[in-house]
Amino acid sequence: MDENQEELEAHFLQLREELHKNDLQDFREHFLEMHIYDQGQFYQSLDSEERQLVYSYLSPKELADMFDVIEEDDEHVEEYLAEMRPRYAADMLSEMYTDNAVDILNELDKKQIAKYLSLMDTEHANEIRELLHYEDDTAGSIMTTEFVSIVANQTVRSAMYVLKKEAQIAETIYYTYVVNTDNQLVGVISLRDLIINDDDTMVSDAMSERVISVNVGDDQEDVAQMFRDYDFLALPVTDYEDRLLGIVTVDDIIDVIDDEAASDYSGLAGVNVEEVDENPIKAASRRLPWLITLLFLGMTTASLINHYEALVSEASILAVFISLITGTAGNAGTQSLAVAVRRIAISDDKENGFSKLIVGEILTGLVTGLVTGVAIFAIVGIWKHNFVLGFVIGTAMLAAITVANLAGSLIPMVMEKLGFDPAVASGPFITTLSDLTSVLIYFNIASLFMEHFIGS
Repeated sequence: MDENQEELEAHFLQLREELHKNDLQDFREHFLEMHIYDQGQFYQSLDSEERQLVYSYLSPKELADMFDVIEEDDEHVEEYLAEMRPRYAADMLSEMYTDNAVDILNELDKKQIAKYLSLMDTEHANEIRELLHYEDDTAGSIMTTEFVSIVANQTVRSAMYVLKKEAQIAETIYYTYVVNTDNQLVGVISLRDLIINDDDTMVSDAMSERVISVNVGDDQEDVAQMFRDYDFLALPVTDYEDRLLGIVTVDDIIDVIDDEAASDYSGLAGVNVEEVDENPIKAASRRLPWLITLLFLGMTTASLINHYEALVSEASILAVFISLITGTAGNAGTQSLAVAVRRIAISDDKENGFSKLIVGEILTGLVTGLVTGVAIFAIVGIWKHNFVLGFVIGTAMLAAITVANLAGSLIPMVMEKLGFDPAVASGPFITTLSDLTSVLIYFNIASLFMEHFIGS
C-alpha cells in the first residue's frame, strides 16, 4: 500500500469515528474537503446504518456531487436510493447533472422512476423525462442538457455575461455553442476565443462555423469514435432538423469506452467479466447455458473422432498429435477473432474493411501456418524418424491455422452485418469450432498417407 493510500485509509477511519461520535461539524469539514471521488469511495465502504448518519449530516446537493461520480456503476445504487427518504432521494437526483440522474433512474423500475419524478420540481422532472425516452446506447441517452448556448448577433461582452450566469449549472464551459432563432446549431466558440477577443466583437465574427456535431440517434460507439478522432472535450447533439438538444462530455465517453470494452471482453470470454463479486451459484447459472451449448458442439468433434476410429486404431500415432493441432488452431482463431472485433470497432469504412480484413487474415494464416507447419514437420520427422508423418502433421497444421484465422475474422464480420454484437462470437466458440474443423482436416489428410505410417 503506497503512502497516499495509507493516508486515505487513516482519513476514512477518522471519518468513521466522527460519524459514530455524532461529531457533525468535524465530519462535515473533513468529508467535504476530500475530492468527490474519495468521498464516493468512503461512502461505498459504509454499512447501511453508517450511511443513514451520512444522510442526516449532508444536504441533498452535497450528496449529489458525490453521486455524480458514483452514478450507475455501483451495483448497489438502487439499494442506496431505497434506504433514503423518498423526498431526500428525489432532491438529490434533482441536484445531479441530468444525464447522470437519468443513468441512475434507468437502473430502477417504472414505478420507482415515477415516484421520484413526482417528488421533484416540474422543471427538473421534465428535463429528466426528456432524456429518459431516448434509446439506450445512443447519443441522446448519454447527453446532458446542462450546457451554455448563445446567439450569433450578440457581442463577446454579452456572451461572457451569459456564460458567467450559466456556468454554475453547466457541465462544461470550455465550448459555447451558437444557435439561431430556431435553436439550430450554427457555430461554436471556445472559452479561449471569448477571452482573447475584444468585448465589442460580434460572436458571429469570432465563432467557428465548422462545428462538428452528432445526431441524437447516433450509436454511442460512433460518438466515442468522434471524440477519439478529434480530441474533443464535448460534442453537441442535434435532432434531425439541426436543433441543439444537448452535449456529450468526455467523462461520459470514458464511461462508454469502459462499458464497451467490458462488453467485448465478456463476449470474447463468454462470461460477464464485470460480475467479480457475484454469488458462485448465480455466476454458475450465467455460465452454464453457454458451456452446455459448447459441450454439445464439442460432442460433434468427439463424434467426428469416433468416425475415424478405424484410422486411429490402424495408426495409433495419429492420436498423439490431435490436441497439438486443435489447440494451435484454436489459439490462432482466438487471435484472429480479437483482431476482427477490434477492427470492426474502429473501422470507418465497413465495406472495404470487411474484404481487407478477410484477405489479410487468410494471408496471415498462411504465413503463420506455413512457419508452424515447417517447424512441426522437422520436429516430428526427427523425433519419430518418419518425415511422411511430419509432412502430414505440418500440412494439417497449415490448413487448420488458415481455416481458423478465416473463421475468427469471418464470423464476427457476418454477425456485425446481421446486426448482432460481433464480440458474441466468443473465444470459446471459435476454439470449439476450430477443434471441429482441425480434426476433419487432420484425418482427411492422414487418410491419404496411411500406408506410410501404419504401425508407427
